[in-house]
Amino acid sequence: MGRDLQSGDRLRPVDLARGHGLSTQAIRNYEEAGILPTADRTPHGYRTYTPLHAKALRAFLALVPGHSHGTATSIMRAVNEGAVDEAFRLIDESHAQLLDDRRTLQAVENALRDLEPTTAPEAGMRSEPGDTFIGPLADQLGIRPATLRKWERAGLVRPRRDPRTGYRVYDEADVRDARLAHQLRRGGYLLEQIAPLLAQVRAAGGLEPLEAALADWHARLSARGRAMLTGAAELEAYLRERG
Repeated sequence: MGRDLQSGDRLRPVDLARGHGLSTQAIRNYEEAGILPTADRTPHGYRTYTPLHAKALRAFLALVPGHSHGTATSIMRAVNEGAVDEAFRLIDESHAQLLDDRRTLQAVENALRDLEPTTAPEAGMRSEPGDTFIGPLADQLGIRPATLRKWERAGLVRPRRDPRTGYRVYDEADVRDARLAHQLRRGGYLLEQIAPLLAQVRAAGGLEPLEAALADWHARLSARGRAMLTGAAELEAYLRERG
């Protein structure tokens, strides 16, 4: 490692920064975070970098789109500390998350494929078979009741109130909307993006309003997968340079 750091041309922080549209402070921050190997210093205390640092920077910037800034930082820190197996574990976790997101998307598409127009009972009607309350529904989805109340305020679900108890009552259509909202939230959509989609689904009684969102979701997952390939190539180049 010491031989590699000493070899090649000497680079200033500005030399690394300029090629990537970064500031010299960002380069210093990356070194302090462990993303770059520790730089040598001149007798006057100035940092000097080498082509090895340039490869580390390229690897980090390539890893970010596929793995997120935080995970890419942890991967580079592990590599620079000699814990390569830990870096590989972090990469494996990102790939597992991407696979899980693909399965989530498939689950949403499967749910929508079976979606049928459902008419909710009028307010004031007594609970019918298939109705549920906020606690059991939250348990089914693995979320807190407070989350369902937040979704209600955002217009994602529209439970009626039991006239005798005042409790929220979710019929089959409400449960469907809650499940779709849950899946879309897992797909990275914001509440303000989900509400109009569900409103259109309720009004149209069909799947067309979600087709564009699902196509966008597919595109984002494909972009992440390709970004992971690019990041892997740059990381491999850096590992080879480190020896």
